[in-house]
Amino acid sequence: MVGLADKIKVIDTDTHIVEPYDLWTSRISVAKWGDKVPQVRHVAEEKEDFWFFNGERLGPAAGTSMAGWHEYAPKHPKTWNEVNPFASDANERLKKMDEYGIWAQVLYPNVAGFGAGQYLGLEDPELMLLCVQAYNDWIAEWASADPRRLLPQMALPFWDIDLSVKEMERATRLGHSGVIMGGQPEFFGQPKLTDPYWDPLWASAQEKGLPIDFHIASGDLSNFHLHHSSVGEHAAFSGLAVMFTMENVKTLSQIIMGGICHRFPKLNFVSVESGIGWLPFALEMLDWMWLNCGVRQEHPEYDLMPSEYFQRQIYGCFWFERGTLKSTIEQIGANNILYESDYPHPTSMSPGPASIAVPPRQYIDEVLGDLPEDVSRKVLHDNAARIYNLT
Repeated sequence: MVGLADKIKVIDTDTHIVEPYDLWTSRISVAKWGDKVPQVRHVAEEKEDFWFFNGERLGPAAGTSMAGWHEYAPKHPKTWNEVNPFASDANERLKKMDEYGIWAQVLYPNVAGFGAGQYLGLEDPELMLLCVQAYNDWIAEWASADPRRLLPQMALPFWDIDLSVKEMERATRLGHSGVIMGGQPEFFGQPKLTDPYWDPLWASAQEKGLPIDFHIASGDLSNFHLHHSSVGEHAAFSGLAVMFTMENVKTLSQIIMGGICHRFPKLNFVSVESGIGWLPFALEMLDWMWLNCGVRQEHPEYDLMPSEYFQRQIYGCFWFERGTLKSTIEQIGANNILYESDYPHPTSMSPGPASIAVPPRQYIDEVLGDLPEDVSRKVLHDNAARIYNLT
């Protein structure tokens, strides 16, 4: 039987790569910077490898690679040797994509955070910039295994707007097709998204046709905590995943209500790994509050309603939804919806002994197979191809 993935070149708009242990130590002088350079160390008492930035321990070095893992999250691989090669090797990834029925993948980082916030812990501005550039160089080289199908998204030195614009220009030349941006820059001591301070960044991205990707869990994570002792580690982890997802509601409100969409009408924004079932409610409430609180009178220059700004330039991604997927398409249409798998993260659509996920080919047919093919084609390919400039 011929499925949708056989007829449509499916674009997966949120995947991650497990960064190699020597990503930064092979590109930045350890002789000069020493332990400040991001690196992996084995912690013997825990029998596990961890990333260290500026001598401070961060997360597990192999912990994000859960595709096919035999234990339920938050348990995870503890060393590189246990990581599935599809998570870290570009040629192996392409084979897995073929198996899954995925034509192209949009690529995100793990170690330095989904908004590049971890780089600030290095404290030295020169080293911070070197590390951002090293990551952007590495991911572009990794994606060169097939640049038609592997689509790197650039990190930015967001703590310096001028450097950010320069790095955007450099990374674009390397082949990056989008910009990773955190939704809470104020947590890192920077102006809020709504501040005109960011206008040069928005303007440069708009000029280059680069979307702004707001991946969840890119800001203040201090409030996202459930005690294992009271609910158990698996229940606690599951609750955190839901809370992370809902955080992008704030980002959506800021870029619309803050006038960013109005000032930059050709700039696209993607809400990554946040699902889509909440979008109809959020848009209806934004429209209601817009009128009910006099925004139109306060800002007569705003020529569209919030839902119309959304329809023009904002996109949401889904990966496991079923009932909410179809109801969302019915309510807001298919033009602003993207497919993702979150491969190889704990919540990803990656079948395994400790996952209820079904193969992407099967899932795609089950949730979209009875919809008109033009709708499925928009969701699986056309919208993403337009945003990320695939030809």
